[in-house]
Amino acid sequence: MLTLRNILDDRVREADSRLYEKLDRGRVRCYSCGHCCPIPEGQAGVCKVRYNRGGTLYAPWGYVAGTQCDPIEKKPFFHAYPGALAYSFGMLGCDLHCGYCQNWVTSQALRDPSAISLPLEASPEALVRDALRQGAKVLVSTYNEPLITSEWAVAVFKEAKSAGLLTAFVSNGNGTPQVLEYIRPWLDLYKVDLKSFDDGHYHELGGRIGPILDSIRRIHEMGLWLEIVTLLIPGFNDSDDELRRLTEFLAGVSPDIPWHITAFHSDYKMTDTRNTSPDDLLRAVDIGRQAGLRYTYAGNLPGMVGHWEDTRCANCEEILVKRRSYLIEDYRLTPEGSCPSCFTPLPGRWSRKFEGQIASHPFLPRGSSRLVTIFNR
Repeated sequence: MLTLRNILDDRVREADSRLYEKLDRGRVRCYSCGHCCPIPEGQAGVCKVRYNRGGTLYAPWGYVAGTQCDPIEKKPFFHAYPGALAYSFGMLGCDLHCGYCQNWVTSQALRDPSAISLPLEASPEALVRDALRQGAKVLVSTYNEPLITSEWAVAVFKEAKSAGLLTAFVSNGNGTPQVLEYIRPWLDLYKVDLKSFDDGHYHELGGRIGPILDSIRRIHEMGLWLEIVTLLIPGFNDSDDELRRLTEFLAGVSPDIPWHITAFHSDYKMTDTRNTSPDDLLRAVDIGRQAGLRYTYAGNLPGMVGHWEDTRCANCEEILVKRRSYLIEDYRLTPEGSCPSCFTPLPGRWSRKFEGQIASHPFLPRGSSRLVTIFNR
């Protein structure tokens, strides 16, 4: 019987030459993530999905682990096309192994025997057709770590761009200069999960903080629209000192970067930690404001965090986008993306007008997906 490993090994293409180099003794060095793995012949990198066969690096191709249309606020992007539909797709594998991962069934599929996700056969054309059919404005590579499947994402994004769609990464940010330059021409929006501001904590998750901080700087310098999310985990990354250092770093890159502080709930292997409270989120918001961040948001506890779900003008404090969870209750930006009272520009990516939204109710796809599981073929 075919294993998941067998199936995925047949759905690969040679990695882009810009994302690896050949070393001695048949090894290759991969540059798709910050690990920069030197991979011996016959072995995979830390991500488990990029591997060396005969001195050539192969990368995932031709499948997805799942697709879903959601409000763009769920990603979350708050300063990019409020109310728009984001069509999400992902593959399998990850370069980190977070014990609290909410997408562990896909991200840890080749690392954890209990994580089983049947892949669906897909093509860039089929994904874009499905996104258009469901009314999406943005295509998002997410669920697993998109950097390790950048060749596939770029192929999908090229098709998306030709169809007039926007594109986005939802990523842990563990990049390299090579992979960021590779995806840059095809990407509009980038969300980074900044999981901690402590290198020891990142080691617990299977990474290092250095590549993440470097990627945040580079993404901002490249002109991609960047938003940052920190899942606030009691006892792990929620000390005042760590939050102060984290937010001072972000404000140093740009005080206009939106920072989302979201609430943790027990999941996967982290079930003994208490859930994040509204007071925890509000304390983090206050620290971010003191550090100089102009746009801080408390997430995942709708209606329990006051006005910290709303976007306000940094100059006059007028509410410009009023939210409750993913629902846009009021939208007051000018066509130019400015405050209507003081005309201060609001940093972000805006349409000329609010184009409506579906976030007031669960989204029901316009017809069932036409993608089929590879096991059934």
